[in-house]
Amino acid sequence: MNIILIGPPGAGKGTQAATLVATRNMVQLSTGDMLRAARTSGTEMGKMVAGVMDRGELVTDEIVIGLIEEQLTTADAAGGFIFDGFPRTLAQADALGDLLAKVGKKLDTVIQMAVDDTALVKRITGRFTCGNCGEGYHEEFKTPAVEGKCDKCGETDTFKKRADDNEDALKTRLMAYYKDTSPLIGYYYAKGQLQQVDGLGSIENVGADIAKALD
Repeated sequence: MNIILIGPPGAGKGTQAATLVATRNMVQLSTGDMLRAARTSGTEMGKMVAGVMDRGELVTDEIVIGLIEEQLTTADAAGGFIFDGFPRTLAQADALGDLLAKVGKKLDTVIQMAVDDTALVKRITGRFTCGNCGEGYHEEFKTPAVEGKCDKCGETDTFKKRADDNEDALKTRLMAYYKDTSPLIGYYYAKGQLQQVDGLGSIENVGADIAKALD
């Protein structure tokens, strides 16, 4: 299946995409990852991406679509593709639809990970990780068994927070999401392709809801 995961920053799209990759042999197409890989690939497309980024310019939709086309036509994806971070706008959604038709594929469904903004802010601003092994924690929902000590690697006093995991930064990211990306919800609903899950459930419950939607 080829699917899109839609949801605001912190909704857990990356976590659920990783589960689908592991359990369903899907390929996650992350715009950021593709751009970083292309920049060092040495291909003609990679050289174009490197030039644009080195000049400090924004990567165009045409370039991103080109990278996605490379993946759609070369990657071994027996389980299908997960589009992560693309499309973000209605114009990109139209471009993706045209590309899928061009390469003989189709979009099977769009999963909207719906969240309550207040609860989302609480979830994001409370999270922190071990600076040594990367294990994730939360001030309310998942604290270390021993205060100041990582459950996984045992290191002490290495916990840290992302610089943008604060209320003001998150609200700015949410504003950008609602301005540019939320119109996609109506777009795919009108096409009969949208399914909604509760993005604020546990990782396991959200994963089960997504699996049910796909099956």
